[in-house]
Amino acid sequence: MTSVQVDKHRDGNEAAGEAPEEGYQRGLGNRQIQMIAIGGAIGTGLFLGAGKAISKAGPSIILAYAIVGLVIFLIMRALGELLMYRPVSGSFSEYGREFLGPFIGFVTGWTYWLFWVVTGITEVTAAATYVQYWNKGIPQWASALVFTVALFGINLISVKIFGELEFWFSMVKVTAIIGMILIGLGVITLGFSKAGDTASFTLLWSHGGFFPKGIGGTLMTLQIVMFAFLAVELVGVTAGEATDPKKVLPKAINTVPWRIGLFYIGALIIILSVVSWTVFKPGVSPFVAAFQRIGLPAGAGIVNFVVLTAALSSANSGMYSTGRMLRDLALNGQGPKFFTKLSKNGLPTWGTGLSVALMLVGVYINYQWPGDAFNYVVSFATISGMWAWIVILLSHLRYRAKVNRGELPPSDFRAPGAPFTTIFALAFIAMVIVMMGVDPDARISLYAAPLWAIVMGVGYLAIKRRDAAALAATAPADRGAKAGGAKAGGTKGTKD
Repeated sequence: MTSVQVDKHRDGNEAAGEAPEEGYQRGLGNRQIQMIAIGGAIGTGLFLGAGKAISKAGPSIILAYAIVGLVIFLIMRALGELLMYRPVSGSFSEYGREFLGPFIGFVTGWTYWLFWVVTGITEVTAAATYVQYWNKGIPQWASALVFTVALFGINLISVKIFGELEFWFSMVKVTAIIGMILIGLGVITLGFSKAGDTASFTLLWSHGGFFPKGIGGTLMTLQIVMFAFLAVELVGVTAGEATDPKKVLPKAINTVPWRIGLFYIGALIIILSVVSWTVFKPGVSPFVAAFQRIGLPAGAGIVNFVVLTAALSSANSGMYSTGRMLRDLALNGQGPKFFTKLSKNGLPTWGTGLSVALMLVGVYINYQWPGDAFNYVVSFATISGMWAWIVILLSHLRYRAKVNRGELPPSDFRAPGAPFTTIFALAFIAMVIVMMGVDPDARISLYAAPLWAIVMGVGYLAIKRRDAAALAATAPADRGAKAGGAKAGGTKGTKD
């Protein structure tokens, strides 16, 4: 698709502030969008990754989650303002293209696509390992294949089925967290179970204080906490298929503070009041440790089931978003044209199919060669996910500047405190990236970024050359038509 075709595509869609018709079916209702938003904010980063963060920062990890939660809310409000200006399925890729230039849109779309392909590989692989908790005789490759094919089949039926599956996946996670909070409160206040004698809110400061590793230890966990929130922006990709995006999306975004407050901060306060932070170790789920201390023998199995659903939810979301991102790229002439095709049910099956095929190949590679090379690729997912947040914030700044100049209409859902809060969020992300470079454990995430930047640069130049060649091929015909018109006009003028 050439740049001329791109303009036609945009012109057909655009009435600023209106939801363009992109060919998708608007099958995602309020209930499903709300739970997709919740599910995006709750993943294995909380159920498994929090153990490492607690061991590095102690109880002050609660403050880290609160600060990062505020930044995530600012990012989501910036995205929300853009979505109300123009709700499209391409979301931040489309906004990057409009406000930062076609190259940024190209990089953002392909980077976010790669992020979900790599994430899908890791999550399906992880889900297969969780199955072995109950039956070690089931080969990992078999579980991974069954999960991938099943989720792909669901994504081929309708967007409504996808949304319904995400609703129940999120319900499992939410139920587990609320159950843990209620049981923990009972242990702390009523003193039942074998943890009742020691459980107390005083555990939040009685073992080395609230900052047992110092402020520096807390700061070094910020990147771990940021990674826990990756995929929260996925709700923006649903804009093209929400039944009423102007009403549903603001509600979903405005629930971010209480979701973070309850599911992250609330859960960690209870867990760290039941179990001393000194017990936690990297790789050990804080939920498992809390259930074991309380004396629930089924606790480990419950958490394993919850983490399994979290992994499948993430893989399911990956399949959903990759197809939409590839179609958005193709519609804008930045990807193969066949990705623009939709099924009878309004689904981008070509893009989703390619992504799922790569996920299966990646799962096989992970099983056969689970070495450092694959770990480098997986670690790239973290920095690529943060790139989407950076593009959202920069696009928001450009949008606000155009609104202030009267070039664009204001959004109905303005980000509070902008542009200062947007600049603050950008500065915070920059600080976290610097810390990733300082921390040997997180530095690996930055290694693949320069290589990917080169790949993106070469790919974009190839597209520009293709468009130039297409323009040159049509130029002779255009010149011939103009010459013929001039000749006819000249003859007529002589006769007159």
